[in-house]
Formats: sequence, C-alpha cells, structure tokens
Amino acid sequence: MCGICGKLNLDRDRPAITRQDVHRMLQTMIHRGPDDEGIFADGSAGLGIRRLSIIDLVTGGQPIHNEDGSIWTVTNGEIYNCKTLRADMERRGHTFYTRSDVEVVLHLYEEYGEDFVSRLNGMFGIALWDSTRRMLLLARDQIGVKPLHYAVENGVLLFGSELKSMLAGGMSRDIDAHALSDYLSYNYVPAPATIFRQARKLEPGHVLIAADGTVRIKQYWDLPTDADRPGLHSEAEYCEMIRESLKRSIRMQLMSDVPIGIFLSGGIDSSALVALCSEVASEPIRTFTIDFGEKSFSEVEKARIVSRRYNTIHREFTVRMRPMEIVPRLAELFDEPFADSSAIPTYYLSRMAREDVTVALGGDGGDELFAGYHTYAAGRLGEYYRMLPRFISAGAIPWLVNRLPVSHRKVSFDFRAKRFVQGALNDPARAHYMWKVIFDEQQKARLCPMLAGASRESFAAMGRYFKMYHSMDNLRQWQFIDTKVYLPDDILTKVDRMTMGNSLEGRVPLLDHEFVELAARVPSNMKLRGLSKKHIVKKALAGRLPREILFSKKQGFSVPMAAWLRQELRPVVNEYLNPTAIRNQGIFDAEFVGRMVAAHDAMEVDYSRNIWGLLVFMLWHQNYGKAVGVFGGAKDGALVGIH
Repeated sequence: MCGICGKLNLDRDRPAITRQDVHRMLQTMIHRGPDDEGIFADGSAGLGIRRLSIIDLVTGGQPIHNEDGSIWTVTNGEIYNCKTLRADMERRGHTFYTRSDVEVVLHLYEEYGEDFVSRLNGMFGIALWDSTRRMLLLARDQIGVKPLHYAVENGVLLFGSELKSMLAGGMSRDIDAHALSDYLSYNYVPAPATIFRQARKLEPGHVLIAADGTVRIKQYWDLPTDADRPGLHSEAEYCEMIRESLKRSIRMQLMSDVPIGIFLSGGIDSSALVALCSEVASEPIRTFTIDFGEKSFSEVEKARIVSRRYNTIHREFTVRMRPMEIVPRLAELFDEPFADSSAIPTYYLSRMAREDVTVALGGDGGDELFAGYHTYAAGRLGEYYRMLPRFISAGAIPWLVNRLPVSHRKVSFDFRAKRFVQGALNDPARAHYMWKVIFDEQQKARLCPMLAGASRESFAAMGRYFKMYHSMDNLRQWQFIDTKVYLPDDILTKVDRMTMGNSLEGRVPLLDHEFVELAARVPSNMKLRGLSKKHIVKKALAGRLPREILFSKKQGFSVPMAAWLRQELRPVVNEYLNPTAIRNQGIFDAEFVGRMVAAHDAMEVDYSRNIWGLLVFMLWHQNYGKAVGVFGGAKDGALVGIH
C-alpha cells in the first residue's frame, strides 16, 4: 500500500522534470507510505512513490523496472493474482528480480500492451512509463478501491493518489462550481469531478494513456448488465457459489508478509468475513470493533457474539467526540471536502488496528451488491405508495409524517419516514436520489447564491447511469448506480483516507471484481425478498452466523452527529459557522445558515448532515482555499471556476 504521484511533460518545450519536483509531491503523502521513498525521473517524466511495506519487505522497493530498464512503474495497492500471473510470465521467458506483486505489471504490459490491466485481480492505482514509446499509462482497479487523480495544465500532466500531491506539483486551486454544487447535494464530490477545476478522478475500470502530447481515456471493465435468466441457478446453488467465491477472495487477500486483522462491526458483512476467514486462515483471527456511548448507535454486543463464536483475538475502542483532536485531522486527510461522518469511527478504528496489524479486511460493498440499504426497501415500498390516491400519498400521509417529533436516535423512525415521503412520489430514479440528497436545489440556491451560474442539477451525477441501465429492473438500477457512485466516491474514499491516514492497508474481499460479477447476476428477488434485505446472503450464511446477527435490524456505521453538533461540537460550530465567519468567507448566506443551526438546536428539524457538511467545507476551505484566495481573493468576491 502506497501513495504514488508524478508528472509528464506533454509540451516538449517545458523545463525538464527533476527528482526534486517529484520529491516535493511525495512529501505530502508520507502518511500513505512511511517506510520508503522512491523516485524515477528522465526529464520528460517523473514517477514517485511513498511505500508502506506489505509484500517483499526486502527487495520490493519501487519504482520497479523491466529487464532492460525501458519500462518503469509505481503502483499503489496489491495484485492478488500475482503468483499465477508471475508463473505464466516466467513460462513466457520474462525474468523477475524481486518477489514483489508489482513486478508482474511490467511484464504483463510487455506481453499484452495497454490491455494488460484487464488480467489483474486486485486493488490498484498504477502509473507506468514506457520510455521507448514516450508513453505514460495510468490505471485504476475495476471497482475503485484505490484512488487516482490527474490534471492537465499548462502542457503538464500531473497525477497522484491524493490531490494534495498535485497541488504541491503546481496545480492551480480554482474551484469547480459544479463540483461544489454536487458536494452540497451529496456531502462528497462524485467522479469524474474533483473540487478543483483542473483535476479529475480517473474512474474505476478505466485507463489513461498520454503520448505524443495527447491524452485519451478508455474503459477496460464494467459491471455486467446481463441479468441471469430465471431458473438458471437455484437459490441453494447461488448460496454455494457465494460462499465459495467469497472464500476464494478472502484466501487471496490474506496474502501478506505482515500481520492482518478484520474490522468487525457486528453486521452481516464483516461477520461473514470472520466466519469464512476462520475456514481458510492458518493463524488466529484478530478483530477490531468501535463502540459509542449512545446505546442506539452501538453494535458492540453483536461483534462480541461473533468474536466468541470464532474465538478471535478481539479489541474494542469507545469513540468519544474530541473536537480539537479529530476535526482538524479529518480536514487534513481529505484534500477535497468530504462529509460522511462515519469517517470519524473509521479513523479511530484504523488507529486502534494499526497498533497490532498492518493490514485490515473490511466488509464494505455488501450492501450495494446484495441490497442491504434501507433505500432499496424504500424503493420497493415506493412502488406501492405511488398507487395510493393522491389526497393520501401527497396530502394526509406527508402532513402526519412531517409532524412527527424529531429524534436523534440512530436511524430513527421519524427520519426514515420524512425521507421517504420527501421522495416517494418521484419516479424510481429521482426518488433514489431524493432519499440521499443533503441540500436540494432550492436550498442550495438560498444557501449559495453564487452557484446561480452552475446550471446543471446534481441529480445528473447519478442520472447518467440510470440512462445507461434503463432496461434493468428498479432494484438492479439502484444497486448499479450506488456501485458506480456512492461506493467509490464515498465509502471507498473514506476507507482509503482513514486507513492510510494511520499507515494501515485496508482490503475489501467483497469487492473482488469476480465476486462483484457473480453478485450482479443474482436475481433481484433473491436479494430483496419483499422488504427483507440481503435474503440470499442470510441463506448462504445460515449455520455459520447466529440468527441475532443475520436478522437484526441494520444500523450502519454512523455516529450520533445530531447530538454532537448540539453538545461536543458546539464550540466548533460557533467558531466556523457564526455569521461573521460565514460573511468573511463570502460563499454561503449567513442568515440561511444561522436559521438552519437554530432549528437543529431546537430539535425542530434534524439538519445534522447539512450542518456537518458546511462545517467540513469551512475547515477544508481554511486548509486549501483561503490561503490562496480561491474565493476571498477573487475580484468582487466572485466564485472562481464557474464556467
């Protein structure tokens, strides 16, 4: 696990790229790779890496080159099928000089050219320089477990695992107004955009090829869109296929020369990892769990049940909100605004695990693959809700629901009910968006009048995928969109930054792309049975996990943010969201923000996600915007980047 970055001169008249240029970029990502630094530079191109040593601790340093030194690579992540690939390459006459999994990348490229990446099973961000062809190739894994960004500016292509490395490389900091608008809607910036106008995320399953002064991007992998034919496999057969495929993935991802553990939340997915890992692991399993002081947010008892059943070496940590410890750290590690509050427990969980292990497996992805989110059940319920007479569905029920008292308990009934009626009367695609949205378009217009020039509504970030998969049933559409947008841009971004912020490698066996392909072909009625979520997974794990794990109410990895904002985080809210601070920044409407904070304090409306999103943006802006005058330094307070 590492952080990679680099530069390529697209304009031959540009000054030569030096090792010092790359070193400056790498200094921003020491947390991703505290063990070593490696640099290659030949004037036209520079590649760099900060390394966290996981495999081949002695000879696995990067950059790595081929036999004649004409091709070089730096790679962030792991290639899980490296042994099989290496044996094949050796049979074809290739010579290896390390035991590193990364070296297979070079020889695959020699053998198959640009198409080599389709043969990889792993999580990776790859940069490969072919000095003979003067070509740079960037590649990101199929699902987007590992990040990779790029920018083209003034005749130079910059790339990096994190945006801060590219800023250190000279990238401008103008803000993209559409990205800001999308952030306010989602609390993260959906790909391919980043908050910076010049930078883009390389999307999962894509490669970028830069040569002869041009840049092109192509897709090498996509989620399967062909639903299995009804009756092709029985429920029992799918259960067996799921168990065996996941065990294969776990076995591959246990590859390591350093200690490994498992993040155990007490939910079905992480518990499944423990259960199946116990069948393939050769050493005792280490598990790590986060607890909260508020009972409705705690799943620690369920985690203990699983730990006792499989006799794991178990540790727990209770999260207490310490604003001055965690809030600045989050703003530092996320180099674009990111306000999924579950980053807080993920950070503490990673910090605890790093004391004992260097690699941790997590259960991320199971909800997207097997219909585990409340929104999927809401979507199914919405199909019936829209059949009701309008005076009931648009009148009586919303009137009653909107008068429910506000509760700050986890996944409270009033929160879910209000979210449901807010979007239920829309078509299935827009309803799915409305159940996730933070600030809607009307609220954004009042919050940030400067965004009047950003005409595209934020639904477009999801809507483009609904157009691609319009022929599928509703559930498959919702799952595909979440796998394309929410999973890589929120969940996996959070896991990457929080684990790497603690120099810990996070792995996700459920997101092995072959397992994802299998899950995508399981019929929808085996995933969502009525309103019962993850039906097929519960069947597959019956006998391996107790009923209180399989059939307990889903809670998710959320925090008591609503209460924290009124109590522990109140001083931070007062400092960053007071009228003077808002007006001095010049982005948001101070009166609108003040009314929102007051309504939340009075428990009239749960605005916790909105307020946390604004607070995170203000902190991010202090780190990455204010210093260079992105907003405040613009003439007449104009928003730089609207186009």
